[in-house]
Amino acid sequence: MTTEQSDATGGRARSKSQPADGDTPPDAAAEAAGIDGTAGKADGDGTDAAGTDDKARADGTAGTDGKAETDRTAETKSKAETDGKAETVSKAGTGKDGTAGKDESGGEDGKKPADRWTAFGPAPDPVLTRPRRTFRAVGRFLVHEWTLAAVASLALAVLMTWPTLRYPRYTLPQDYWDPSLQSWQMAWSGHSLLTDPGQLWSSNTFFPEPWSFAFSDTLLGYAPAGMIGVGPEDALLRYNILFVLAHALATFGAYALARQLGAGRIAGAVAGASYAYAPWLLAQAGHLHIISNGGIPLALAMLARGHGWSLRYGYRPRRRHAGWAFAGWVVAAWQLSLGFGIGLPFAYLLAGVVLVSAAVWAVRRLRVKRPFGRWLFLADLLGGLVFAAVGALLAGPYFKVAELHPNAARTLGEIQLYSPPASGFFTAPAESRIWGELHEGARAVLPWHPEMTLLPGFVLYALAAGGLFFSVWRVRHRLFLLAGVLVTMALAMGTRFLDGRFTYVPLFDHLPGWNGLRTPGRMMLWTTLLLGLLAAGAVTAFCGRVRELAAERVPPWPGPWLRLATLVPLLLVVVEGLNVTPHPVVPRQPAVMRTVDGPMLVLPSSQNLDQPVMLWSTDRFQPMVNGGSGFTPHSQAQVREATVSFPDLASVDYLRRLGVKNVVVLRDRLGGTPWEGMLDRPVDGLGVTREEVGDAVVYRL
Repeated sequence: MTTEQSDATGGRARSKSQPADGDTPPDAAAEAAGIDGTAGKADGDGTDAAGTDDKARADGTAGTDGKAETDRTAETKSKAETDGKAETVSKAGTGKDGTAGKDESGGEDGKKPADRWTAFGPAPDPVLTRPRRTFRAVGRFLVHEWTLAAVASLALAVLMTWPTLRYPRYTLPQDYWDPSLQSWQMAWSGHSLLTDPGQLWSSNTFFPEPWSFAFSDTLLGYAPAGMIGVGPEDALLRYNILFVLAHALATFGAYALARQLGAGRIAGAVAGASYAYAPWLLAQAGHLHIISNGGIPLALAMLARGHGWSLRYGYRPRRRHAGWAFAGWVVAAWQLSLGFGIGLPFAYLLAGVVLVSAAVWAVRRLRVKRPFGRWLFLADLLGGLVFAAVGALLAGPYFKVAELHPNAARTLGEIQLYSPPASGFFTAPAESRIWGELHEGARAVLPWHPEMTLLPGFVLYALAAGGLFFSVWRVRHRLFLLAGVLVTMALAMGTRFLDGRFTYVPLFDHLPGWNGLRTPGRMMLWTTLLLGLLAAGAVTAFCGRVRELAAERVPPWPGPWLRLATLVPLLLVVVEGLNVTPHPVVPRQPAVMRTVDGPMLVLPSSQNLDQPVMLWSTDRFQPMVNGGSGFTPHSQAQVREATVSFPDLASVDYLRRLGVKNVVVLRDRLGGTPWEGMLDRPVDGLGVTREEVGDAVVYRL
């Protein structure tokens, strides 16, 4: 073999060792160059590819003879490469015997040769038109993880809350008392903000009491939805849609938080489903302000994302994003606007996080300049001010109500009444499809089981317990999560845990607004979230182990049984959240409610009877004495007592002085009430006219 042939053959051998695209990888380049930049060794021979003279020729330090030799060598090498290429083309075209060579699907080394037509010029890059760019962007959006997570959360919410959307204009989940009140609340907030925002807090109910909209949690954050539609049927439709969306947001928010903290996708789904469909929440199906808790984990996820922090990877400054931090504060403010029942503990948690973060910033500032970044600091400052301003504006009316109505304040006696025992953590409500009937005996011994059945799920308990020993979280983080679970459980027990002396009572006595929380068991919301994060750590580790086992297979691809095994925890959590929640038909609005003006009084009147009446007023929002809330104002109690003898001189005179013009009596609701038989009383000499309108009787004072 000639020298030229040897060089050409060596060139082909070296060409085969390079990547297909012709670019040497960084690691290969480093190995070829060596640490000190000298040439490496040839493959397989163990000797230097170039000697001392070659090195001298390469760096230009050789003499004149060396330069001439270099020129001759370069000329010889160029000729050899040219001849080698020709020889290669010839070999590719014919075999040793002169026959046709290999086809284009495989050359001498089994690889497809380059396209010969590229010699005439490279193919032009495709130019994407605006429709194609839009189509690609939409396609990427539709298959994005967060889009799929949102769609899956919504689909799961529709299925898990069914038949809420079957007859959304006529039924309500669980019962039609508190849901009727909350349907009215959303309708009133939208109506007031559109017509007379200054009268928002003085609603059309509880006439003539001021600040009546602050007698209970307002769901003010849903006011934009309240601007759409008029009347009871639209109010019911609005409530049922938001009821389903609240479940979807809770699932999505907990999923986002688990993913931000470092959990896998399936583990995030476990955290989301366990948070939204915990068995204990089935007893709260009639309390939309409790079901609407998805803003809590979503805000925490946004704040963690904005600060570049995760539970698994710690603080990563390069991942900071001021916009996400500010958005987290805005979502937190929106969550607070839905009500203080669950919003107040959330506000105090954020206040604690701010204090801890300020301390960390002060310490790190001594070592690192601007450890949180200028823009992130401004985002936190402005976002915190927005959150504080929303909280202050919402708290003002409630403090005013507490001042005007001392009986609205909770007492430790009431807290004791609603404080669950430890057995409540293992007892499911009657609405649970899996455990409802089995736990009937356990519920019978609870003084007030709707607020004392606090089972978050036996599957969740098991996964969280496993997460203490097998998890992707660090050991200290697992211990922190466990401590949070125990603390929140102790708070959920109210005065049942050591009489609350070291847990609930200090908060009740010293934290502003805490004495307005009547049911300690709702602290179970935080227990469920923390258990879900512990479970997410275990499921993430489990899925990682499954991938390791799959990699040992030939070919390395998970089989169907391995893939199904990773979904078992999610399926079990979802199954345990199945419900048998009733969906009763709401009483139809009497025709008289669409014609009679206010101020008015509808009889009979009580806490439960007045809540559908509030819903019926969403056509015209006429002022009325009726109303239902977490407490009964003295004026309303006096009206109910004074009208038991209606119509008589004393009751009519009292109502006239109060400003009431019309009294509507619902004939079909009088049975078994103190007002039974009132329609048989005469109105002679009272200056009152009586008129029958359908099934109702109207007394015009």
